[in-house]
Order: sequence, then structure tokens, then C-alpha cells
Amino acid sequence: MLSKQRILEIYLNSVEWGEGVFGAEAASQHYFRKGVGKLSAYEAARLAVMLPQPKRFEKNPGSGYIAGRASTISARMRDAELP
Repeated sequence: MLSKQRILEIYLNSVEWGEGVFGAEAASQHYFRKGVGKLSAYEAARLAVMLPQPKRFEKNPGSGYIAGRASTISARMRDAELP
């Protein structure tokens, strides 16, 4: 009934990125003090890395794991083809 894009949109606007931080825009403001549209590829990748366990990663946002995974993801973004 819903397209994949719409499902992803609903998810990203409701997922909890930390204690009381709901949605991509709120996460962007909380962690980077700017709107989601102004995030760099690396910053967006950092948010993506947090999704499996956001409350765990919120306690240590500067962890080496997050930085390493975000670097890998942002490097791969350059080669991604969008539909």
C-alpha cells in the first residue's frame, strides 16, 4: 500500500535517535545544531550509524566505531546511484 520511499520517510520522521530525540530533523538539530538539509554526507552517515542502537551510541557520540563506520558509508555515498 505504501511505497518504499514513503515507508522510509515515515520511519525517519519517527525513529528515536536518543533519549527524547525523535525524527531526523530533531536528531540533526540535537547532534549538529543545524537542519537536516544542511548536513554533510559524513554527518548524515553518523546519524545512520546510530540507528541500530541510538541510545547506546548517544552516550558516546565521538566513538571510534561511529567515526569509522560513518567514513565508510560517506565514501560509498559518492558511488551510489539514486533512482
